[in-house]
Amino acid sequence: MMTRFAAAFAAFALITASASPVLAASCKDAKGKFVKCPEKKAPVKKAPCKDAKGKFTKCK
Repeated sequence: MMTRFAAAFAAFALITASASPVLAASCKDAKGKFVKCPEKKAPVKKAPCKDAKGKFTKCK
């Protein structure tokens, strides 16, 4: 039981350690220096179409 736990923990540690450089690589400039990562913008939700009075209409 303990060997399975140790093996699972070791596998998890290797996976998380190998993923860290991949995430950090996107925040480097051309010279390899760390820079502030650009913020990811959330997709804009398409609001239902309404007329001037606030009633729902067909979207164009």
